Amino acid sequence: MLLKLTFLVPLFPLIGSIINGFFGLKLGEKKVGLIGSAAVFLSFITTILVFIGFLLLPEGEHVFEQSLFTWMVAGDFHVDFGFQIDNLSLVMMSFVTGVGFLIHVYSTGYMHGEYSFYRFFAYLNLFMFAMLLLVMGNNFLLMFIGWEGVGCCSYFLIGYYFEKKSACDAGTKAFVVNRVGDFAFLLAVMYIFSIFGTIDYTEVFHAAPEKLIFGGEVVTIITLLLFVGATGKSAQLPLYTWLPDAMEGPTPVSALIHAATMVTAGVFMVVRCNPLFNLAPDTMLVVAFVGAGTALFAATIGMTQFDIKRVLAYSTVSQIGYMFLACGVGAYTAAIFHMVTHAFFKACLFLGSGSVIHGLEGEQDMRKMGGIKGDQPITYMTFLVSTLAIAGIPPLSGFFSKDEVLYHSLMDGNIILWGMGISAALLTAFYMFRLVFMTFHGESRVDPSVHVHESPKVMTLPLVILAGLATVGGLLGIPLFHGWHLLHNWLEPILHFDLASALQHSEHMLHEAGRHAPVWSHLLEKEEHNVWLEIFLMLFSSVVAITGIALAYIFYVKRPDLPDKLTEGQWGYDIVKNKYLVDELYDETIVQPTIEGSKLLWKECDARGIDGAVNGVARVIGWFSDRGKAFQSGFVRNYALFIVVGFITLLLIAI
Repeated sequence: MLLKLTFLVPLFPLIGSIINGFFGLKLGEKKVGLIGSAAVFLSFITTILVFIGFLLLPEGEHVFEQSLFTWMVAGDFHVDFGFQIDNLSLVMMSFVTGVGFLIHVYSTGYMHGEYSFYRFFAYLNLFMFAMLLLVMGNNFLLMFIGWEGVGCCSYFLIGYYFEKKSACDAGTKAFVVNRVGDFAFLLAVMYIFSIFGTIDYTEVFHAAPEKLIFGGEVVTIITLLLFVGATGKSAQLPLYTWLPDAMEGPTPVSALIHAATMVTAGVFMVVRCNPLFNLAPDTMLVVAFVGAGTALFAATIGMTQFDIKRVLAYSTVSQIGYMFLACGVGAYTAAIFHMVTHAFFKACLFLGSGSVIHGLEGEQDMRKMGGIKGDQPITYMTFLVSTLAIAGIPPLSGFFSKDEVLYHSLMDGNIILWGMGISAALLTAFYMFRLVFMTFHGESRVDPSVHVHESPKVMTLPLVILAGLATVGGLLGIPLFHGWHLLHNWLEPILHFDLASALQHSEHMLHEAGRHAPVWSHLLEKEEHNVWLEIFLMLFSSVVAITGIALAYIFYVKRPDLPDKLTEGQWGYDIVKNKYLVDELYDETIVQPTIEGSKLLWKECDARGIDGAVNGVARVIGWFSDRGKAFQSGFVRNYALFIVVGFITLLLIAI
């Protein structure tokens, strides 16, 4: 009975968006904030009820589908508008609605006094609706609608301050860059339908091992296209450039995009499609190296930025890279585990940065901060806890989830992937505590005219709750003890993949096609779980994190003059500070040629070709009209003469 409430989870935010969008200006700020927050809270409560209903299902049933109506029918193409409730979607629904609700509550304080307060909450609720469609849909098309929905809402919210050119440009950039990935994703969905004759998850994933050859071209192309879509939505190399610019939007938007919704969509999609990715080892290798490369690449840029929100933006790009690294080595549980803990500490960090900006009257440059921990004690403590979590200090949540990713990158991947991951972990600890020390410690560099103050309770309470979750969230995945990894036990029914059976089907299909099957027996060999190695890796990663923190302390507390001395005149530092000039490279090789090509098409094809042809026809008709009007003099005697001449001419022809 409780599972029948599923449709209400995305419906509440949609209703909130409609009410605030159409009537918010008349309702007033308090009612708008109440409606927007209540809509997401009701979704969260309904999710808990659905969760309970799912637990009451008979043993052995791990999926519940609710089909609301037939959406599209065209020949063999049949799509229902329905939701799929399983172990994975429930995890996503829980933290999306839970963290999303806290962000909404925080927003009522942060956005206080904004003229377009109602518009902000209408967009925010719509964002939640789109994300819930994405994670709850039971087919690829419904996922794509949610996929496009979060992209559209991000465009609205990033460009919320549309009076600013930089905000408009950032929104447009996010929209355009995501279209590249979305096009690849749509191609993958079309290819899936052409192979399976359906886009329903259950049917596709069940038939995949029987219809696709392990490591074959078809499954490799499908998964690569899906992953290109993921790199756009989750801001990975090479489509990551939109995310740092997304900081132009209000800070709660950054928290929602980075922690609870949009950028996690790509990781969720890969995990959801694990039956396809498990059949494509080449794609898995690409996913792992792109994830590890992005984690390290973005971490280096984060070390050189001074805008507090941009540091956190590059941190998000890096942390999402860890999740893809986990996916690439087949550690899907580790990816989801890090996604959940990341939602807690990154939401707290972004909202904490918003509290700092609020207390400094809009200042975002860390060079104009310092020494404010006494003025903002709650913000400081919650920010510190979350920074310790992301740095990987035990026993906070980030330690457990990041350590699990690193462990699997070595055991299920290779030493290179582990080396890239551990290097990124060192840089993460360094640049995050660089942020803490520059913002809260040392001598004050705040403008004397600014009165630094703590944020109101409506903003600090969500920070306290999120910091608490960042502290205890690691209990979802306690290592070493068999059966204590709650998240692994919960997701196992969804992520279980019978590799032996899939290889057997592939061999059979190859033999039927007269092709020789490769030797795959080594893939079935499993490494024994080495407890002592895991303990050593945990200790080593802790030492690495502490080393990064110690270096940041030396550079930004003990010897704050060192950074300038070491970086002055260093061309390498300037390149990293300028984000490796990737934006400039894209501008020169893609943006400007596209603009110039468009101008050429406009002037030559449109203006001269199309317009010229149309205008030429008009000129020809005009010429004949000019000649013909001589026969329309308006004098009756002329018309009589033409009639007589015509009659005589016809008479002569007849004779």
